[in-house]
Amino acid sequence: MSGHERQPERLIARVRPHARRLTLPSLALVAVSGGASYGFFALDELWQRLAVAAGALAAIVLLWMLPLLRWLSTQYLITTRRLVLRHGLLVRTRQEVLLSRSSDVSVRRSGLQSMFRSGDVLVGAGLDRPIVLRDVPRADLVQEALADLMEASSSSIATVRRPPETGEVVLRRPRG
Repeated sequence: MSGHERQPERLIARVRPHARRLTLPSLALVAVSGGASYGFFALDELWQRLAVAAGALAAIVLLWMLPLLRWLSTQYLITTRRLVLRHGLLVRTRQEVLLSRSSDVSVRRSGLQSMFRSGDVLVGAGLDRPIVLRDVPRADLVQEALADLMEASSSSIATVRRPPETGEVVLRRPRG
């Protein structure tokens, strides 16, 4: 057995965008439910009640359920070797970035994100654009963890690729 065996890959964190994104859809759910309840009991005709119920159901699906499903379908996995981004409702997209190939990580914040200690984490992976983890809660902690993992990953790769030190001196003849 070699002394440079790779450790098994472990899941470090599973992160979603900040749940603050569900505030407006939740307020819409309450408003639509209240309006539909009032309309349902205020109207006398059955067809009017059914129209209010159908309209409320359509509004709940569009204004609450789709944003919730979109939020649930977006996930960032951080392992000891990779960063995996998964998102999409009808078309699922999965993107993987090896931490050993990533060069830098930074955080970008808006005013609202600063209030909630969230932010966009940008990972430089040698591509023309950085990989962006949008609106991540506790963005500073995610940035620190990714930086530590990137440093550990790049140093372990360098250790594996370095030729073993045997203490032998190899003399070569000059070419010519």
